[in-house]
Amino acid sequence: MFAYIVRRLLYAIPILIGVNLLTFVLFFVVNSPDDMAVSQLGAKYVTPEAIENWKAKNGYDKPLFYNEAADGLGAVTETIFFAKSVRLFAFDFGRSESGRDISTDVRRRMGPSLAVALPTFLVGIGVNICVALMVVMFHATRLDRAAVIVFVALMSISYLFYIIGGQYLVAKTWRLVPISGFHMDGQVWKFLLLPVLVGVVAGIGAGARWYRTLFLEEANQDYVRTARAKGCSELAVLFRHILPNALIPILTGVVVLVPMLFMGSLLIESFFGIPGLGSYMLDAINAQDFAIVRSMVFIGSILYIVGLILTDISYTWADPRVRLS
Repeated sequence: MFAYIVRRLLYAIPILIGVNLLTFVLFFVVNSPDDMAVSQLGAKYVTPEAIENWKAKNGYDKPLFYNEAADGLGAVTETIFFAKSVRLFAFDFGRSESGRDISTDVRRRMGPSLAVALPTFLVGIGVNICVALMVVMFHATRLDRAAVIVFVALMSISYLFYIIGGQYLVAKTWRLVPISGFHMDGQVWKFLLLPVLVGVVAGIGAGARWYRTLFLEEANQDYVRTARAKGCSELAVLFRHILPNALIPILTGVVVLVPMLFMGSLLIESFFGIPGLGSYMLDAINAQDFAIVRSMVFIGSILYIVGLILTDISYTWADPRVRLS
């Protein structure tokens, strides 16, 4: 297993390097530092002197890959690529266009993102599995067909509908929780209840439908028919045979989502005023803060690769029949 993990980590290195190079090309070759300066300064204040001053202030006045004016290693290190791209591998994110330390902001905003995403993730999995099991118990009945229609309808509704509808009904009409806002002092659950509820309800359609498909696939296996032939009740077949075997694909499917919890949700955090990484990313895009966007893209690529590695490990751990190759 250790050798398998090492191989998967080694496979991830060229992927991460490729993503980093592609991001650098998009930010500094397709969109040059001069273009970034114009976007930040605005057409009203764009002059050659203002562009050069902005580039010097933010470290964009150096050559892209090779600095002929520098000596020794400085020819490579005193470049935009080294300062803005290579340093990301050391988690040196630098400062934003407004002068704030990006690493400090990420650490500070990670807590609110997890406070919302983690209960949404755990509660959502439990609710989706319970709903799917209930539907499977009534397979090929009117309840099953009606449930599938409801699942498809829930999947077709925009995420914004759940957010706005939840705020209007639960917060504004019933006045059970605040519409938006967040702080870690006092009764923090009041600010988390509605975002978590919205996230769980919005995910029931896709989640329960997927779990229903997994359970039905296991229900058609030979060992299930054998259990029924031996006289096992439907509840025993469902919970002793179908559910444990279906947990293998469920485990591998949800593990890949675990690292994404750290990134937060753009819509949830923005509409509910939660100062997490999702709103941090969205605010940076609106403000055209390229340093923050680059850093968040790099963090997101690392987390996604980690999720894929965890998926491979969890699958080989859950199913010993898989050969480690």
